[in-house]
Amino acid sequence: MTRKIIVGSRRSQLALTQTKWVISKLQAHFPDVDFAIEEIVTKGDRILDVTLSKVGGKGLFVSEVEDALIEERIDFAVHSMKDVPSELAEGLVIGAIPKRENPLDCLIFKREKTLNDLAEGAVVGTSSLRRAAQLLHVRPDLTIQPIRGNIDTRLRKLEEENFDAIVLAAAGLKRMNWLDKLEHDYIFLDEATCLPAVGQGALAIECRETDSFVKELLEILQDAETTKAVISERTLLKALDGGCEIPIAGHATIKNGQLELKGLVSTVDGKVTHQVTEQGQDPIVLGQSVADKLIQMGAKEIIQELRENG
Repeated sequence: MTRKIIVGSRRSQLALTQTKWVISKLQAHFPDVDFAIEEIVTKGDRILDVTLSKVGGKGLFVSEVEDALIEERIDFAVHSMKDVPSELAEGLVIGAIPKRENPLDCLIFKREKTLNDLAEGAVVGTSSLRRAAQLLHVRPDLTIQPIRGNIDTRLRKLEEENFDAIVLAAAGLKRMNWLDKLEHDYIFLDEATCLPAVGQGALAIECRETDSFVKELLEILQDAETTKAVISERTLLKALDGGCEIPIAGHATIKNGQLELKGLVSTVDGKVTHQVTEQGQDPIVLGQSVADKLIQMGAKEIIQELRENG
């Protein structure tokens, strides 16, 4: 008997592209399963006139989708991992983390070709405090302006509005095949310039903990290395109690069989930046260790001050 699986997705072009990619991979392995997409509008999608850090709260792009899972209106959901809070709603689990796409940030220019080419006071568009803080750390003269909307909206704003450059995630651009179509010069910001967000470039496929059928389906998408790295990053985020209102970054890679995690906490203006790089085997132990070292360096004071004054 054919079983129908309802897959939850945000309505954005990128979210739907990611969801259709997941379905295509599953369909190839399970041709007898019928998949359908349920589009869900989240709080983060509705509020476009203010930066995410000012909206506040966790799970701005996830909460409504998790509600649909809990109420059994959908069977699983596809998220960008960087949008998923460090703690899931009760009864829900990450059923699979597929192989990660490019985790770096991409700086797209209106006219210039490199970060150093930007004139003093150049206007860079990003609503991410993490990106803004790290760019200001290396170029304190830049003017950071908030920019919201999906990929094509922000590219149009680069063209039509007073931006000299904008920052987007490389993963989204690659998944949408936008990089080949760009009419502007761009660079990938290396980790020394802009350490990625926790989970950036990875997908999270969330389902109900009790749904053994769906959990078994999703197992074929699981990538062991990406999963290990993301667990380490998310342990760091949870230990710091961070969200989008705090400039926190974390990226883990596996090198010569060792897991290496880089973590960063910064003030919004980028003037005070704490960074730790450490290696280990256990992703949870490593994530906690990097968080502890950042706390010893003063990360908690930065986070507390931002929350009190934010």
